[in-house]
Order: sequence, then C-alpha cells, then structure tokens
Amino acid sequence: MQFAHLCATVWIVADTSHTSQTPTELTVRSAGEADWPAMALVGATCFGVWQPPEAVDVWRSMMPPDSAVVVCDGPDVVGMALFLDLQVTVPGGALLPMAGVSWVAVLPTHRRRGALRKMFEELHVRMAAKPYPLAGLEASEAGIYGRFGYGPATVLHRRSIDRRAAVFHRDVPDPGGVRVVRAAEHGDHLEEIYERWRLQTPGGLHSPRALWDEVLADREAFRGGGSAYFCLLHADGFALYRVHSGEEKSTVEITKLTAVTPQAHIALWRALLGMDLMATVNVGATHGDVLPYLLTDHRLVRTTGVDDALWLRMLDIPAVLQARSYSADLSVVLDVSDGVLGGGGRFALDVSGGRARCVPTDAAADAHLDLSVLGSLYLGAHRAAAFARAERLRCRDSAVVAALDAAFATDVPAELGFGF
Repeated sequence: MQFAHLCATVWIVADTSHTSQTPTELTVRSAGEADWPAMALVGATCFGVWQPPEAVDVWRSMMPPDSAVVVCDGPDVVGMALFLDLQVTVPGGALLPMAGVSWVAVLPTHRRRGALRKMFEELHVRMAAKPYPLAGLEASEAGIYGRFGYGPATVLHRRSIDRRAAVFHRDVPDPGGVRVVRAAEHGDHLEEIYERWRLQTPGGLHSPRALWDEVLADREAFRGGGSAYFCLLHADGFALYRVHSGEEKSTVEITKLTAVTPQAHIALWRALLGMDLMATVNVGATHGDVLPYLLTDHRLVRTTGVDDALWLRMLDIPAVLQARSYSADLSVVLDVSDGVLGGGGRFALDVSGGRARCVPTDAAADAHLDLSVLGSLYLGAHRAAAFARAERLRCRDSAVVAALDAAFATDVPAELGFGF
C-alpha cells in the first residue's frame, strides 16, 4: 500500500562549499512541538517534496512519547530522526512490537560531521528503554544502515506484465467473485481483509484506522501523475491501482494487491488482466508469487527490478529469536558482532519442535556473523549459505550452515505490510 512515505534515509548531496570557519559542535536533543516547522523544511529539502500537514499528523499520531530527535547547529535544526510504534508479524504468526525508524534526514550542508551516528545512538537508547525488541526501517540508500546492525529482511520483485498477450492456462480455474468498487466506500472491508492477511504474513504490520483513512483520502500529491484509485474487491482480497495514460498505451500501476486465499489471488489477476484497453500491468510481488504459473507464456511476466523494503535490527536478540517458529531443529552458538551500536554478543540457540530457546553463553561459537546478517536471515527471505559464501557468515562446518538454512526457512514469503 503506497502510504505517504516518511522514508528512512539520509540525503546525500555533494557539498562543494568551502569555509575557513571551524565547524561548531552538533548537538542532539528531543524534538519539541516548536521544531516541527523546521523539521518540515529539512524533510522537504532532503526528500524533494513537501508532505501535506494532514499526512504528517497521521504519522505523528503513531509516535510514542520522546520518539523524535533533532540534531542542531546552534539554534538551527539540521537533521532529524524518529520512530513509530508498530507491530510486525514474524514467522509462525507471533506479533512483536517494532520501532519503525523513519523520516531520517541530514541537510547537505552538514554531511560528514557524525550527525547520523549521534541521532542513531540516542534514538536506539530510547527504543531499548520503551522497550522494543526489534527495530525496522526502509532504506532509500542501501549502503547506509548495515553498519548500524540493520539487514534487509524482505525482497520485493518489481514485475511488468504484457496484458495484451496474457492468456490463462486452461487448467487455471476462474473463481469469480470480484467486484469493481469505490475504495473509499469500502474501507471497513479493505481493512478487515488486510488484517487477516497481515496476521499470516511475516513482515505484515498492524495498520491503525487513521492510516487507512489517510490512504483512502487519495491525495493528489501522492498519485505520481496517475489516476485516482481504482479498486477490485473480493471477499478474500483486493487490488488498489492507478492508471497512467500515455499516447500509445495505458499502464496499470498496482499499489497494493492483498489476497488471503489462492482463489482470491487468481480471481483478482483474472480481472486485472481482463482490462482490454490497458497494455501493461505493473506490480510488486514476492519471489514466490504464482502469477507466472497462471499463464500459458510465463515470459510475459518480466522482472524489472528488485527492492529490499523492510530492514531489521534486533534490539533484544534472545526475545526476537524465541518469538518466531522454525522449520527444523537446530543447536548452534552464534557470535554476533555489532560494532557501532554495541548490541551483539554470544548466544546459544536451540530449536526443538519448531520453538526456540536462546540464551547468552560463553561457549565456543559455531558461527560468527554481524547483527545485520542475523536481521536478514530472520524472516526467511535470505539464506545463511549465501552469506557464508560471501564470507559474511564465518563457519567451518558446512553442516551448521545447512542447519541454519533449514531452520530459518519459511513457507510464507515475507512481505512488508506498508511503507513507513
């Protein structure tokens, strides 16, 4: 769902200015009510867009107390960072509180002065005090957050389908049951379907009603040159999309396709690929999405890009590892490093019957890895074997690596519930 993004990123712009003055010391403090106009200016400067005040107010309603910090140069606010109070589904269906880091920005005039590190050190102390066992963010620039212990934990494939040539395989049923509706008139039904979906999907996030109201307000500022929302509704799924009209062809841009059952998924795709005047349908999907298998020609489903979406950092490693279910038994000692924020340690992880026990230990480690790698493994979207081949998971015993892969594997692909 394309909510108004308060993207977690740091603006990177070449700073070619030179001065003979000695830079003043940057200070970090809590953001107060009087700081929000200055924060809006920082956000607009860094992200290149002014957020509507109504949208910002919705996100602010999801912030716990003392969850926003600013970095100042004297009286001037030159950077900011905050976190939202979120709840994420993990493999097996457990729900964990998660601090959703967002609206992270530093002005281009104050780069290379440690502003981000100062803010993150303070912000993560506040997260731990709440306490949150887990923190998550979206990274507009992938090279920034790994050093802070965040690892990409979901994988989103951008796909483009040539609708004009798409033919469903003769063995694929036609479940029907799809209606064309006005999204704003069916908010309760969309919310109910999404809630069922997020409770069974790793990476799913609870969405408060205020956020749904903001989405369905369908502000023109967030349409990206496309139409107002169109909505296909099924008892067990929905698709929100926009149409981008061109001189030669029209394109359907799906902003959210949610299906609780395979039948709803097929029914929605039959409707989406049945729009005769549309040439192309674009969508973001998990690697395991079945769409190519529905068609007689799977090559019509082209992958045009791959994104990472949700990044995770474990603030309480034992609590987070014990929260999810596992697909195989495992007994391993993990030595976890976290060089910048200092949240690592050595832990014995024992899994039996799908449930885990994780405790600190002084025993010899079977595997050494950075906290960011553990975050990437957690939802099952990445394999320990790949990190081992990259020398980012260091283990002398290939059987241990195979056991990690088997245990962390998931049947339901992880998918971020919505952007924040």
